[in-house]
Amino acid sequence: MSPKSRLYTLVKAWKNKPFHEVRDACGQPWLGLSGEALEEHQSWSQRQAISNEPIFNSQGTKLTSSLFRPLLTATDTQLLRLFMEGLDTITYWYRSGRFIPGILPMPAQHLASNHFIDALSDLILNSRLPVGLVSLGVHKLNELDSMDSCMEGLLRMRRLGVLIHALDFCGASSQIQWIEQMEPEGIHIEMGQFRAGGLPNEMISLGQKFHTQIYASNITLVKDLENVMAMGAHHCYGGLMMPPLSRHQMLHTSDSRIAKAIFSLHPHKT
Repeated sequence: MSPKSRLYTLVKAWKNKPFHEVRDACGQPWLGLSGEALEEHQSWSQRQAISNEPIFNSQGTKLTSSLFRPLLTATDTQLLRLFMEGLDTITYWYRSGRFIPGILPMPAQHLASNHFIDALSDLILNSRLPVGLVSLGVHKLNELDSMDSCMEGLLRMRRLGVLIHALDFCGASSQIQWIEQMEPEGIHIEMGQFRAGGLPNEMISLGQKFHTQIYASNITLVKDLENVMAMGAHHCYGGLMMPPLSRHQMLHTSDSRIAKAIFSLHPHKT
């Protein structure tokens, strides 16, 4: 039998092989795997979750960072596990040759606990990630007490090279006072709150006022992008820019095509 005919026989045998359906979503055994192999596959499946919201520059031409969304709704018992998963995601990008900074949200009240800060410090040190790739997104900054009590923990994080971001900034006097004291590297502002009443004057040129990077979140309308430019925000994220992605999809993302198209049709002043 000639080599060509042997190849034909192999291809024909493969084509006639019975089809095996893959069942993963409903929790059934995957291709007969069990034990350690099944656990490894399930772990792989979890890492493909749509958990990472890409953040772009204001024109959508460059991916600048990512927000790890599961930590925004995590319960107290899930925080450390999901924080470790967020670090693992940043490490995956780093080892794949992409320097994508990750913002890991954390409620302010938990940052007042020395034991909790100790645990975060151990996870960050063990990740061995370069300085600048890990940012702590402080949210639920609603009470002055929680703002003051988390200052020491945040200073410890900063000494490890972690960047500090203030999420859900609304312009409250207590938040402004905290930002003036902490001087975070980023301030995140939800843009949906300005659709009805317009953009307040105090929100314009916040980056110059606080000498920090301004992040505009929940960008879902063209009007939001117009407010972003009026406010002078440096970074944007939301459905109009790009919906959340898996960590593997993020590796192949460099810009927001929709935002670029909008700006090419309606050029704005920068």
